[in-house]
Amino acid sequence: MAIERTFSILKPDVTRRNLTGAVNALIESGGLRIVAQKRLQMSRSQAETFYAVHKARPFFGELVETMTSGPVVVQVLEGENAIKKYREILGATDPSKAAEGTIRKKYAVSVGENSAHGSDAPETATVEIAQFFSGNEIVP
Repeated sequence: MAIERTFSILKPDVTRRNLTGAVNALIESGGLRIVAQKRLQMSRSQAETFYAVHKARPFFGELVETMTSGPVVVQVLEGENAIKKYREILGATDPSKAAEGTIRKKYAVSVGENSAHGSDAPETATVEIAQFFSGNEIVP
């Protein structure tokens, strides 16, 4: 199988509750390597650009507010089938429907504060990684 990269954001509900290490442990125990990571305060412009695909959706404003309400941790994850694997580790968007042991089942507060984001396709991962990392910041 091919090694691929995916993009992850640990959202403000994770950083506010000091759960970055716990979530990272789930990522690593799930077989993915964290090859780049940084903590930052997402600006309104960054959040609006990142979630532009949802601009017409009724939850867009709330999503931008949530993502700018505190620090986030952006990451590049690497491993075999990293995109699919990370989405399995994340669990369903709605934490009440997420499988036991997943990030969202263990740590999400609600559908809106669902602890983490993961890319949904290779093309999306490439764009999302480039929004927050330059090539020399990713160290396999």
